[in-house]
Amino acid sequence: MELSICLGLFILGTLLGSFYNVVGYRLPKGESIVTPPSHCPNCNHRLGALELIPILSFIIQGGKCKNCKQKISWFYPVFEAFCGLLFVLSYISFGFTYELIIVLTFVSMLIIVMVSDYHYMIISDEVLIFFGLAILIEKALIYGIKTIPMTLLYGLISFVVMFILKKFGDLIFRQESMGGGDIKLLGIFGIMLGVPNALMSIVVASFIGLPISLIAVNLKKTHIVPFGPFLSLGAIVVLLTHLDINAILNFLTW
Repeated sequence: MELSICLGLFILGTLLGSFYNVVGYRLPKGESIVTPPSHCPNCNHRLGALELIPILSFIIQGGKCKNCKQKISWFYPVFEAFCGLLFVLSYISFGFTYELIIVLTFVSMLIIVMVSDYHYMIISDEVLIFFGLAILIEKALIYGIKTIPMTLLYGLISFVVMFILKKFGDLIFRQESMGGGDIKLLGIFGIMLGVPNALMSIVVASFIGLPISLIAVNLKKTHIVPFGPFLSLGAIVVLLTHLDINAILNFLTW
């Protein structure tokens, strides 16, 4: 039974991951996420059903377009597998519960954020609003509508803290240290994780992002590195490992 659930969630994750990649790639450019249908960016060949199977289509076609034989980026199957893995890990961490629904909604948002911020350094307001409302509705249905005011307060506090951090960073570096999308994203973190764990996500994101950013800056010769993907990974780590900042502080002061 456990294996069947994990397999089913992995398949669901890869299917949705393929769609989320389209959303993250098209939405920041103002393009429709429905039309035109999926196609080869090189020859515009419309992909058939057998060419849209996550991971397997890439393997079967030898990593090339069926029509023009242009190489397909490894990003697609790796990203799809990553999404499937996140869905499985979410189930392992939270079990087959109502809470899992909220977790998968949150993870879905983070997946789209990673794609859009990586490609364009844009975190779409539409994505944050849609998933933020979805999470609030799900929490109201599962935990009761009385929990919503405090949940919104957590979001507001996290937003304000991130805004202050941005202003402090702008002052130190004498340039824009992070985008408005990162600040709004922390507001959603507060709604989902609460204030302490939302802030813990920033710490984890910094540990993950610092070495990667140094490498990216050295290779690309640019000082602009999107922080959204690291924030998303930080939130995922905090969420799935159930990191508790209070327990960590108690341990450090013990």
